[in-house]
Formats: sequence, structure tokens, C-alpha cells
Amino acid sequence: MRDPKLTHDGARAAISRRQFLAGMSALTLAVGFRGGLAVAATLDPAKNATQFSFEPNAFIRVDASGAVTVIAEYLEMGQGTFTGLATLAADELDVPLDKVSVEAAPADVKKYANPMFAAFGWTLQATGGSTAMAGAWKQMREAAAAARVMLVSAAAKQWKVDPATLHVEDGVIVHAASGRRAGYGQFVAAAAREPVPAKVALKQPGEFRLIGKRDTKRVDIPAKVNGSAIYTQDMKLPGMLVAVIAHPPRLGGTVRHVDASKAKAIRGVVAVVQIPGDDEVQGGVAVLASNTWIARQGRDALNITWDDSRAFALSSTDIFSQFRTLADQPGNVAEQRGKVLTAAPEGGKYIEAVYEQPYLAHAPMEPMNCLIQLQGDRCEIWNGEQWHTADQSMAAKELGLKPEQVTIHQLYAGGSFGRRANPHSDFVREAARVARAAHAQGVTAPVKLVWMREDDMRAGYYRPLTVHKVRVAVDKAGALVSWNHDVVGQSFMQLPKPDSIDPVLVEGAADIPYAIPNFRVAQHKAKLPVQTQWMRSVGHTHSAFVGETMMDEAARAAGKDPYAFRHALLGNMPRHRGVLELVAQKAAWSTPLKPGPQGTRRGRGIALQLAFGTYVAQVAEVTVQADGAFTVDRVVCAVDCGMVVNPDIVATQVEGGIGFGLTFLRTAITFDKGHVRQGNFNDYPVLRMSGMPVVEVHIVPSKEAPTGIGEPGVPPAAPAVANALAAATGATIRSLPLGDALRPA
Repeated sequence: MRDPKLTHDGARAAISRRQFLAGMSALTLAVGFRGGLAVAATLDPAKNATQFSFEPNAFIRVDASGAVTVIAEYLEMGQGTFTGLATLAADELDVPLDKVSVEAAPADVKKYANPMFAAFGWTLQATGGSTAMAGAWKQMREAAAAARVMLVSAAAKQWKVDPATLHVEDGVIVHAASGRRAGYGQFVAAAAREPVPAKVALKQPGEFRLIGKRDTKRVDIPAKVNGSAIYTQDMKLPGMLVAVIAHPPRLGGTVRHVDASKAKAIRGVVAVVQIPGDDEVQGGVAVLASNTWIARQGRDALNITWDDSRAFALSSTDIFSQFRTLADQPGNVAEQRGKVLTAAPEGGKYIEAVYEQPYLAHAPMEPMNCLIQLQGDRCEIWNGEQWHTADQSMAAKELGLKPEQVTIHQLYAGGSFGRRANPHSDFVREAARVARAAHAQGVTAPVKLVWMREDDMRAGYYRPLTVHKVRVAVDKAGALVSWNHDVVGQSFMQLPKPDSIDPVLVEGAADIPYAIPNFRVAQHKAKLPVQTQWMRSVGHTHSAFVGETMMDEAARAAGKDPYAFRHALLGNMPRHRGVLELVAQKAAWSTPLKPGPQGTRRGRGIALQLAFGTYVAQVAEVTVQADGAFTVDRVVCAVDCGMVVNPDIVATQVEGGIGFGLTFLRTAITFDKGHVRQGNFNDYPVLRMSGMPVVEVHIVPSKEAPTGIGEPGVPPAAPAVANALAAATGATIRSLPLGDALRPA
């Protein structure tokens, strides 16, 4: 998610991306601060005063012990959001971070609409687009500051002093003149009767005690280490059944006949139900059993005859061939200035290149799962919930309910990379269909749908396969004078109009920052039954590789250093230049690399990208063996993400993003006559710890509001390595994956 104040073309692309989200909700935004008096928990006469808590708004709760609970509208899926939210609240409340706990918010768009989406008129509770800290930066601090004002005001009235004479130290209100001291907890009942301030003064950066400081402990780590953290797979309701589903082996296939006799004969199998499929939900046959292992045994014992008469039947080679043909045809222009050249200018050079990149699976650590309980006209869902509003609405539609009749409990998620924010809520809807089909057979127990890794990897929702055709020209002086770029791929958002621009498909391409006088980017949206959706860093996952490797090719054609070539084209882009200069300095770009062992070649490559409002530059160092096998030895990264809430989390998110991006070098989802070849990590090898390079992250100091950090580290990683490999070997790399070694030219 970009900062709405940004005016660069990348912001325009992000806004259009959100147009898809707009159609998913017609609700109105309700501000988390409630008008008039603060609404606190009602004091139950059966309970004593120590159980009373003060809730001035939807985000902050202070109990009678002075402990603070932050209500997190965003999903914690490993990215550190809970710690960031707790840090913002603790700093404004002046309490120690260890006095703050974080509680996941339920699906409630009236209270918890993402303000970064709401800024554009859309009401959606969701975690995505690297918006959590950007969205919470003002909202959470204001919520905490309002609570602080009300607590101090209550203390001032009790002590009959001017509130201005009070200050707070670690959650203790102090009146220095009289020596009075009392913790927040002593004033929660009185504070609940105070009016909610219409406006609060927030701390200035010089006053921060926690924001921007290193060595802040993550609030979610203790529970994840001691095992008390609750994920969907940990949930078990009384009488709960587990459902494991047999999906069609080819996308679009349907059940012709099923013999469930062997499955039903397995002890612990309770029911076998057929699940209708469509263009958005695969469907198939689900086995419900007392536990996951028995359900899987039952699923594997099914004898299913599939009807593939309308199933997807293409192979990846067919798709690439079709896309290459499309790349030679006129496309829909996404951005244009000047007039692109069709040949080399006099004394100059002209490069024409075709890039191919495959489908990619998200492959989070925790495959998709969802627990659902139907009771009369109510539905409860337990889920690592990233897509609150849409999932609530879609589940309600599946079950013939109103959204408010569906309660979603947000749990921890073991990763997502965008997969849990599925545009069609596919696995949540599938869980609803399983529960509905079970009820039709008289099975009314809660049902937990569990996908195996193979189910997850073959689910049909991928980062799109793309073909790029790029033609660039440099003049005899070595200046980059023309850039003509056609992008062919499926829409990330399945936009209905074939001639409409999907800005996400061309983000990072249509808005490259370099000053090129003649520039054109066009797109060709292909229509295939393979479902696609956003992945961590979305369009940048493919456009950065093309743009930044082509910049190196252009620099070589111009006879110039890749860093200097880029730097000269960024004259009006100070923040781009800032990260580029910092990464070159920290990587010692001007100093030759130390040679490797005899028979090896070493190289260094650079790449730059703006994604989600954050500026990132990376330098990669590689070693190539005589047989073409290579290792990535070191990656140096400079990042400008505005004001930093937690530097350690920024570093770890960038490190993780680099690891994610390096996976692109070796993995692909491929089709063979409609069958997905990959199913698990043996044939879809994500980066292992042994393959992770040394990573250095350097943060540019900034006074700008925070921007995204969960995704921007991804895009430059693969092109920086490809450029390093080219520098080491002279190879021209235009297709991914590379595998474990450079292929012979």
C-alpha cells in the first residue's frame, strides 16, 4: 500500500488495485472513537471492581491492574504487526511494552476498517498491501493518546489539580508538587465517565521512548516459543470433525462418480460429502473424520471417476507460446510519453529481449485451513483471518445468511504471502460448502477443513505466468533514449473488461523512476481458467526482474557502470538516489570483489525498486562454479520506509523478503496437459537456510510517515542476483527459474 499523499505513478497503480476491493463492500466507515462519553465495560455487580476495564475506543482496553490490551485489526502472520501496534500504543500511553498485550480483533468492519483503504472511500477490514503500520501510525496513536488524556483527566479530578501539572511514568500518573503517584488501574472507572477528546496531541519524534528504538522484544514470540500461540490447526471444538478433500486433478474437472465404500469402512470416518465446484472454488469430495490422519486415509481410499470434458488441458509450454504471440500484437497502453524507437539511433544500439517467468505458488508454512460451526441462523469461523470483510460476506452468501450472522475469530496464521487474502475467499467458501453438505446429511458437528501441502500447492491460485517483450535504445553518447515494453499475463484481479488496464500487472514497469524521454508500456491480459491472485509484492515480483536486468543490459550497451548509469537517470528522484547511494557505499561498489577459489568466478549486481511506498536498493554478490552452479554469498540492502516503528522488524522483514525473492530463481509451478506437476517442497524447492546469504540491511533516516515493509524487500533480490551472475559470466538471463545452475548459452 502506498502513502495516499504520494504523487508518483506507482501510487496511481496502487489506487487502481484497490478499485477491485471497492466492489467487495458497500458498508460505511465507523470511526473507532465513539462519540460523547467513552463506553467502558459495564461493571457486573457479581464481580468486584478489580475486574473492571476501561475501553475508551475500539483499540485500547485498560484493566484495574493497569495492564493494557491493544485490539489488533490486522492479522499477525509472522510479520511483526502485533509488536508494531503494541509499540505505538505503549509509547503514547507511556507504559512499558511488557505491560501491553495484543488481542486479535474479530471481523467487524464498522470498527476495524483498514484506514489505508478507507482513505480512498472503500470500507474493508483486511491485512494486506503492507498497510498495517502505515494505517495504524495515526489511528493507534490517537486511540492510545485519547485513553491517556482521559485517565489523566480522571486523576486530576480526584486529586483536584490541573491536568497540566500531571505526567506519566511507566503507566503511573505523577503529581510532582504533592508527591502523589498512582497507576492507571486506579482510575479506570472514573476515566470511563470522561468525555472522549475530539482531538489529541500526539508525541513528536523527539519524545518517543519506544518508537524507532532497537532491541524491542516482539510481543508474539513468547507464546510461539512455549506453544501457547493458537493457530487454526490448534483449535478443537467439542465433537469437531476434520474434513480432507479430494480436489479434481485437473483444474475445472468435476466428479462423475465416487465409490466411497472403502473410505466409509475406515474406523473414525463419519461422512463423505460431495462439494460443488465452480470457476472460483475447486470443490470435489470431502471425507469427514474424527481427526486429520483418519480423514486423509479416508480421502486417499476414495475411488473417484473424474469428468475432464471441460477441464483445463494446456501445458506451460503452450501458455508461453500463446503469450509470446500476444507480445507481438498491439496491446493496451498503460503509460506513454514521447515516441519510442523501432531501431537503433545513428551510432547507437538497440536491444530486443523476451522474458519469461512462470506461475508461482505462495507456499506459506501453514497450508490453508478453516474451522466452521453452524448453529441455527448463526455461523462461527476460526481462521488465520487476513481478508475479514470479504470472507465474512462470502461465507454468509454461501450459507444464506447476513454478514452480521457470521462471526469470525481471528487467529495467528503461519504465513500467507497474500494467499489468505484470496479475492474469491476460496478455501473459506469451500469450508462453508463442506459444513452445509454435512448438515444436509444430518452431521451437525463443527468442521475443520484441512488442506494438505499438495492441496495447497495445486489449488490453482498463483502469481501469474508472464511474458515480457522489451525493446530499448541507447544513443551514440550512451544515453538511454527509448524504452518499449509489452507485458503479457493474466490479470491479478480478474477485471471484467478485456480492454481495461490492470495496473497491478504493470506496476513496477509503467512507473519506473528513470528519466527516459521516449517511453511506452502496454499490457495484454490473457484469459485462462488458471486462477491468479496477488503474491507478496504483487506485480513487482515479475516487473522488477525485467526492468532491472534490462537496465543492466542497457548500461553494458552504453559502456557504463550499472550503478552510475542508474544514478544519472534519477536526477529528480531524491529518495531513489538516496537508497542507491547508500547501498553502493555499504556494498563497497567501487572496490573490486575479492576473487573466489580457483576455477570460480565472482560477480556483483545491483537493483532498485519502489514498492508500497518504500524505496529499496540491493547489491548481491555471487560465486559461480566451473559447472555453472552458483551461490549467493551476500546481499546488501538500503531501505527508505519513512519513519521506522521497529528497526529490528524492518530488518527481519527485508531479510525475509530477500529470501522469498531468491526462491524465484529456483522454483516454478508448471502444467502438463492441465495437471500441476509440483505438489510439495521436494519439487517446489523454497530457499533453505543453507542457501540464505549473509544479508545487511541499512535504513535511511526519514521524517516521512511510515510506508510498507512486509513486501518491498522481495522485488530487487532476483534481478540483483541475475545482474551479478551476468557480471561474473557474461550470461544474459531472461527466463526464470534458473534452477541450481546457469544453463549453457
